[in-house]
Amino acid sequence: MPSHKKVEEESGCGRACFRGFYSCYWRHPGDRKRKHEGCWLSFVFLACLLTVCWMYICLVTFNDREDINWKGFAWLKQWVNWFMVVIIISTVLTFYCTLLLVFALFQIALKEPLDLHWLHKVVLFFGVVFIILAVIGITCMWSKEWPTVLLSLQATGPFLQMGAVVALTLLSWFVIQSVHTARRVGSKILMLLVFAIIVTAVYLSPLLIQHHTPCLIPPDQIPPKPELIGHRGAPMLAPENTMMSFVRSVACNVTAFETDVQISGDGVPFLMHDHHKGFLLRTTDTKHRFAGRDFNKSSELTWAELQHLNAGDWFLKADPFYTVSQLSAEEKEMARNQTIPSLLQLLHLAQENNISILFDLKNEEEVNDTNVTVDTILNSGIDPRLILWLPPTQRSNVMKNAPEFKQVYNNIFDMDKEGGSSLNLKYNSLNTTKLRELGQRNITVNLWVVNESWLFSLLWCTGVSSVTTNSCHRFQKMKQPDWTLEPTQYIMIWITVDLLSLLIISGLVIYKVQKKKKNKLTGSNQLELLPFLTNQ
Repeated sequence: MPSHKKVEEESGCGRACFRGFYSCYWRHPGDRKRKHEGCWLSFVFLACLLTVCWMYICLVTFNDREDINWKGFAWLKQWVNWFMVVIIISTVLTFYCTLLLVFALFQIALKEPLDLHWLHKVVLFFGVVFIILAVIGITCMWSKEWPTVLLSLQATGPFLQMGAVVALTLLSWFVIQSVHTARRVGSKILMLLVFAIIVTAVYLSPLLIQHHTPCLIPPDQIPPKPELIGHRGAPMLAPENTMMSFVRSVACNVTAFETDVQISGDGVPFLMHDHHKGFLLRTTDTKHRFAGRDFNKSSELTWAELQHLNAGDWFLKADPFYTVSQLSAEEKEMARNQTIPSLLQLLHLAQENNISILFDLKNEEEVNDTNVTVDTILNSGIDPRLILWLPPTQRSNVMKNAPEFKQVYNNIFDMDKEGGSSLNLKYNSLNTTKLRELGQRNITVNLWVVNESWLFSLLWCTGVSSVTTNSCHRFQKMKQPDWTLEPTQYIMIWITVDLLSLLIISGLVIYKVQKKKKNKLTGSNQLELLPFLTNQ
């Protein structure tokens, strides 16, 4: 009877499910020899940790997804949302590894064998290889993205620390169980030491976090909301660098338009970001309009030829930001009929709405491009104080010919050298400490391209002047950063969470020790009764 009961316990539905998923043994394997259980469990834990960290990297670099997709287009001449493909693969892999670890922990709790199936081993191996190759790829080809991860830690640090405390508290029971079942004293000491070091580091990490998190700030000290600059207009709501896009950004209350200027073969400045080989392929219908012709620079076409190109239909087909479904039928029709605008058209729109213009000259090494652009601006009738001049190559001549243009620099050295007071930088090129120092010097700092609310909130707390964004329609609605917390409140939360965790872990340790003593005592009593039972 007792043996029958034991078999039922070992073959219960719950046990069978956990065992079946992890080991593919739906029946208890009995005394089957199992090799390297501990090593494979460690590998599962490592794979889970790597996938979670990689998923975090994917989510925080989502702000720059357009860069990855644009590079993919430059190679293949075909628009595919490659970043979303990576996100989907990473999500599936993370869910798989996390689920596998959870089942392994339940196996430990149920005192079931940890015999990882070979198929899981293969998937884990390829998953780890995928992540390693992805990290190498970022390091070699997109290394400027790593500072974004560091910035994200400043925005999420307090929450990551509390999440880590909760995770360690939940894992503590499995660690205690593993220490209890370990046979060697050295193994027990090593496991306890490693766990104690990790717990201590996590408990004390707020000492570092509270000095590097800008949003740990009293409500009355929150800086003014950064002004919004429309990146090529409002490219989530309309095709980039079209008049529809800039008009939509006006509704977002942007203070400036950001765009890109090139010069046609007959000397007309027009708006287009892509340049050099195949520069018209991504955002126009040049393949159909000029079949068999391959344009590599703007001077190869006249303004009349450029006006014949459709610059909006691609937006509806590619749906680069997955926002087309939010447009009405009238808006879709308007987007479908957009053409390439001239700089003069944008200057008139800016003058009507008292909005500044910030732009790059895509072929600024050509002296004539600078002269034609400056002449077009001065002859347009726009208030020259609305022009934010960024191209550095011919800056000295521009300052002489158009002294009322506001000079904007892309590095601190040139700005200080020429006595300027305005910067336009990539959002992750400076740390938050340096940004605050610039603010204290009354330097106007614009950061590009900021699309995610967590990043906008972090820069808001830091005190930047403005951001160039694709998400002006979302940021316009924000009345305050995503979160702020007074430093004293954070300290109280930190201490409370750590103390609760410490009490729970200590309680589990005491419970395990008491249970072990009780089992020893019970075993000793049974040994004392054994002679009596034998005589009976």
